[in-house]
Amino acid sequence: MELIGILIIILGFALKLDTIAVVVSAGVVTGLVAHMDIVQILSTLGEAFVTNRTTCLFMLTLPVIGLCERYGLKAKAVMLIEKAKGLSTGTLLSGYSFIREATIAAGVALGGHPQFVRPLISPMAESAATVKYGKLEEKDLDKIKAHSALADNIGNFFGQNLFMANSGILLIVGTLDSLGMTVDPMALTKAAIPVAIIAFILCVGKNILLDRQLSRKYNSKNNDLGGNK
Repeated sequence: MELIGILIIILGFALKLDTIAVVVSAGVVTGLVAHMDIVQILSTLGEAFVTNRTTCLFMLTLPVIGLCERYGLKAKAVMLIEKAKGLSTGTLLSGYSFIREATIAAGVALGGHPQFVRPLISPMAESAATVKYGKLEEKDLDKIKAHSALADNIGNFFGQNLFMANSGILLIVGTLDSLGMTVDPMALTKAAIPVAIIAFILCVGKNILLDRQLSRKYNSKNNDLGGNK
């Protein structure tokens, strides 16, 4: 019966009910089933929230980014890219992936999908392609959005282990230590360097292919239109 909270969460999410209400209800019901009084239940919920309060900080970025977009953040980013006419979509995304990987390797969490990709990187990448080729098809815009997310994911995922105090490295060290295997965090970081380099090279290669695909498709289309005229 103590697992009834999991069932409540599954049903609540399936019915698309309010997330916070579902989670709190599941916690209260689980506590009651476990024969806890209401004071113990509220105390436990409060302690869990305080202990994990840093995980809620990301929610602050959403209204902040929304306000920035409202007051022209995306428009300014697009205008900046329109002035750099020689910049291709692939070059932009490769540069962002490098910056993302380098900053997180230094322990600075600069970037992320809500903070950078959606309001800045993706519109800038789309604008770079639009400046070069004109109006793009919807499926090509979706492909650029996917590559923008990919650039962030690769930089973030493979750059994390380049910082020895990162949670990923500490998790590996802690897990192996609990199994009786002593591991030096610096050794793990050194082992992650060639993997990060290979991942970045593959990311650059994929971005180059994206540029070539767009160039081949739209230059050919524009030439056909010019010939018809």
